[in-house]
Amino acid sequence: MTGGHLQIVVCAAGPAADVAQLISAAQKHSWTTAVTATPNSIGFLDAPAIEELTGAAVRSSYRVSPGDRRSLPAADALLIAPATYNSINKIALGLADNYAMTSVAELIGRKVPTVIVPFVNAALAARSPFRHAVASLREEGAHILLGPENQWEPHPPGSGKDRQRTFPWTTAFETATRLADAARSARSGHG
Repeated sequence: MTGGHLQIVVCAAGPAADVAQLISAAQKHSWTTAVTATPNSIGFLDAPAIEELTGAAVRSSYRVSPGDRRSLPAADALLIAPATYNSINKIALGLADNYAMTSVAELIGRKVPTVIVPFVNAALAARSPFRHAVASLREEGAHILLGPENQWEPHPPGSGKDRQRTFPWTTAFETATRLADAARSARSGHG
């Protein structure tokens, strides 16, 4: 699919600093993008540079000023990357304790094609709450880019900085576009 709107939610992990790679990949395929950041991820981002790239404010709170739009833009796909252990567990439980988590809950509820790319270490990924959260989100229709079939595995504890360089931005975007295309085809009766 060429064109569409990609809603990106960034969580507080090292690869967040490289989200411009995802934005650029989307723009090369005529997609518009907007970035929503969890409160803790703001420190990882160069918000002015992202805003210049996307043409939209980086949102991390419900309302910054009286003139700000409060509603979500119509999204063809939602990409949550990097997704932290904490955020994945919150999303699966339906916790909406900040603007980013509320946005995610609403977009998943609207059945917007969703791709989640975890950035967790193997010790956290081995925990039962995380495994249950991943299974629950998959059951709800979210595509979790995790496991041998997705060529993206949790990294050993303490090796996140090295793993950041290989974060699968391109694969995440390609997966989101494939899901958005399938949803578009289904809506038009061609799927």
